[in-house]
Amino acid sequence: MTGTSSKRIVTSMNRADQQHQVDRSAATQVAALNDVELPNGIPEHVAIIMDGNGRWAKSRGLPRTAGHQRGVDAVRRTVRAAGELGIRTLTLFAFSSENWSRPKSEVSDLMGLLKHFIRRDLAELHRENVRVSIIGDRCNVPSDILPLLQEAERLTAQNTRTRLVIAFNYGGRDDLVRAARAMALKVANGEISADLIDADSFAANLDTGDWRDPDLIIRTSGEQRLSNFLLWQAAYSEFVFTDIHWPDFDKTALENALAEYAKRERRYGGLGAVDEAVQA
Repeated sequence: MTGTSSKRIVTSMNRADQQHQVDRSAATQVAALNDVELPNGIPEHVAIIMDGNGRWAKSRGLPRTAGHQRGVDAVRRTVRAAGELGIRTLTLFAFSSENWSRPKSEVSDLMGLLKHFIRRDLAELHRENVRVSIIGDRCNVPSDILPLLQEAERLTAQNTRTRLVIAFNYGGRDDLVRAARAMALKVANGEISADLIDADSFAANLDTGDWRDPDLIIRTSGEQRLSNFLLWQAAYSEFVFTDIHWPDFDKTALENALAEYAKRERRYGGLGAVDEAVQA
């Protein structure tokens, strides 16, 4: 990208900022978190499918790269907000195992943004006591990316405030297949008996085996599907879908999603309080 093109993008993005308050989706007009009683409390684990960078850019006449750049800003805002709100684990769907099929130029831009984010923000995340964890298949991660991901995990391994889980080269089906292979290998090696395999032991072999499943999954930009994200782990998650494009996502949008979550009654296959009263 030439310097002139970069200046045009920045100028257009600045104009887009001026329209930010006008363009915010009606979805952000729901009750703020402070106005809603939270019977479920703050969810311990929130996962987000960050969608809509391209649509955000297109609606402003900008290249997709501009949307991805602003998406990184939204990541920073959301990680900060999660810590302030007391969310213990925040999982972000950064790059799926299917995203390699996108145009090479876009993949290259995304890799560049990821490298820039880690190099620029890792020290700040460490100071804020954020622990970074990476999920996804690492076998074919580019050689200039993998060491950065590993360094982020190593540096922040002892941090205790918020766990930031970055799903990179991640696919839910692939996660399940790799876990099944790991279990099969253990059986073949005589480490475990097949009869002793249950849901808990299987889940321990998933990429997310060290922390709890998401209480709440948020998807931005209006789509209402999982897109191969945390398929096993989402079994009893609550879902909130918002029309806000990811680059516009902020603390208020997160608070609104938490307010919606607070209205839900999580039953895990059992009866809710009203149903139990009727049965009684």
